[in-house]
Amino acid sequence: MLSTRFTSLAGVRHPIMLAPMGGSAGGALAAAVSRGGGLGMLGAADGDPAWLAREAPVVAATGLPWGIGFLTWMTTVDAVRRSLRYGPRAVMLSFGDARPFTRIVRDSGALLILQVTDLDEARQALDLGADVVVAQGTEAGGHGALRGRSTLPFVPAVADLAGQVPVLAAGGIADGRGVAAALVLGAAGAVIGTRFQATIEALVAPATASALVAARGDDTERNRVLDIARGSRWPSRFAARTLRHPYIDRWRDREAELAADEQARRDYQDDVAGGAVPPLPIWAGEGVDLITDLPSAASLVPALAAQAEAALARCSGAAPAF
Repeated sequence: MLSTRFTSLAGVRHPIMLAPMGGSAGGALAAAVSRGGGLGMLGAADGDPAWLAREAPVVAATGLPWGIGFLTWMTTVDAVRRSLRYGPRAVMLSFGDARPFTRIVRDSGALLILQVTDLDEARQALDLGADVVVAQGTEAGGHGALRGRSTLPFVPAVADLAGQVPVLAAGGIADGRGVAAALVLGAAGAVIGTRFQATIEALVAPATASALVAARGDDTERNRVLDIARGSRWPSRFAARTLRHPYIDRWRDREAELAADEQARRDYQDDVAGGAVPPLPIWAGEGVDLITDLPSAASLVPALAAQAEAALARCSGAAPAF
């Protein structure tokens, strides 16, 4: 078993955390990850009370460690405070100023997990007393910094800065080799999103799950086109990695023009209503090549951990090759 500072702090068996993906990381998926020995996380986004009331009891009923993730730019103090009534072991804050929320989380006794996309954010997270720092590289599916750094060089830089504070690697990790690589880079575990979207417990449409299994890393792209086309309120300093989409092909490198074109945005809504394009972008990281099936997340977690152990064993016993 791979024991790290993160597993000890979170009280889990494996150094694997579910990315709190809004719209797909619901109670069933979080519960399955926790049952598998990882840290299941709800993707609460803005902290909608009705959504939390439906999903949080599902994972809380496991009696195992679990957590809730919020989009910091979108949520409110009241939403975070309300979520703590369900008894999460951890709260993760991403994308925005975490300062209004940190004292509430720390006073509750929950672990404060702060996601960062550059070293300035990492320094601020440590100054705010983060119990765990998530270092997200640009390979990650979904949203991240418009101009960020890739996982391989970013994670060790954050780990060096963090010292004894556990760092989790995020971005492009979709199998046990990626988990092993995260540990070698100095992280205490890995945050995994896209791989867990392609499981039977994820809150995604069957067509989305099938698209993830069929996709390749070259099919993903990071930009702001789909946020602009669908009128999303995501701040402009963040972009999203998704699978290929007709509107990305049409408006690539023309984001300002799209933002000024009201008819184009109406066309997008018409195409969604008519079924010409999916109702939501398909968020996917560069590790999507490694997704070939739709297992249960409860069985996936220990399988990833076993793969990581095997990869580390191979490396430690391998003779150098020249």
